[in-house]
Amino acid sequence: MIYADNAATTKMSETAIDTMVKVMKETPGNPSSLYEFGQKAKEVLEEARRTVAAVINAAPEEIIFTSGGSEADNQALRTAAKAGARKGKKHIISTAFEHHAILHTLNRLKEEGYDVTLLDVHENGIITPEEVEAAIREDTCLVTVMTANNEIGTIQPIREIGEICRKKGVTFHTDAVQAIGHIKIDVQQDNIDMLSASAHKFHGPKGVGFLYVKKGIPVTNLIEGGAQEKGRRGGTENVSGIAATAAALKEAYDNLEKNAEHISKRRDKLIEGLKKIPHSALNGDGTRRLPSNVNFCFEGIEGESLLLLLDDRGILASSGSACTSGSLDPSHVLLAIGRVHDVAHGSLRLSLGEDITDEEVEYMIKNVTEVVEYLRSFSPIWRDLTSGKKQFIL
Repeated sequence: MIYADNAATTKMSETAIDTMVKVMKETPGNPSSLYEFGQKAKEVLEEARRTVAAVINAAPEEIIFTSGGSEADNQALRTAAKAGARKGKKHIISTAFEHHAILHTLNRLKEEGYDVTLLDVHENGIITPEEVEAAIREDTCLVTVMTANNEIGTIQPIREIGEICRKKGVTFHTDAVQAIGHIKIDVQQDNIDMLSASAHKFHGPKGVGFLYVKKGIPVTNLIEGGAQEKGRRGGTENVSGIAATAAALKEAYDNLEKNAEHISKRRDKLIEGLKKIPHSALNGDGTRRLPSNVNFCFEGIEGESLLLLLDDRGILASSGSACTSGSLDPSHVLLAIGRVHDVAHGSLRLSLGEDITDEEVEYMIKNVTEVVEYLRSFSPIWRDLTSGKKQFIL
């Protein structure tokens, strides 16, 4: 079996599992309790906070632990929106291919009277700093642009975008859920005011994430309750999960360059192999993308059938975001970069892990090629294309 859906979730690392089990067994106390049993849990919690902060070059008090990336995204947008409204600023800038945790929150904010500008994305899956700068207005309170796209893996120029926002006095948030642990992120050098992350994308546990909020930004709570997380998120902290998150993130960053070099070589080999399939196209920029991400469209086929037949051959892949896998609509990301509906329906995302081998890459190239040919052999759309009734797009 070849697991090629790491963008959906990664397997927990042995380091993260061992850390989680150890804390569950040895430190079961409530970190809000004042007696020694609770204070030991508090020590574990704060050590994890220091570890996470150090990885992204933040201060420990700037880290809020959450249930994952979606909660962190929601809290970041609500925080910036409320801060903006207090100053009479209710304009937000984002992009058309953000994760739905961003887009759906922006829709809610629009219902509450905020004005939202969604920047168009170029065919290569990248927006430019100049486009962001041109969209900023006097009443802009927030720019939110993901570091790397969850479907096509393209990496945005967040440092330059952050610099523009800093110059204009606009808060800059980035959804770094797909990026963190896979490419280097420094919140100081990258001019980031808020950042969202989720542990299960870098070999940590599901149900844990964090939000970085630059010191001085007043945080708006999503969850009220006790005084946990310095009053910024109610609810007893998941100490074992948080400890495992910190362990996984540190391990990922300690091995980041080595892993990126290994994976990107196999990624490029896979891309070159799949490009040989007639009427196929790589989605997103060929080089400015995550080391692990390969996303293709194949004209004349349907993506769900492709996934099921690959599953039969031991290749576990995706046609897009796991959060929308139950939808029959084509990917909003692919539509945003200009793919037409018929082509977007025939998409395949292969996201590689650190243990990927050359033999597995060759196996994927061979089997994707065979399955695409098989599906096209009885596809009425492919028949129309090859007979000239319809024109090829790819």
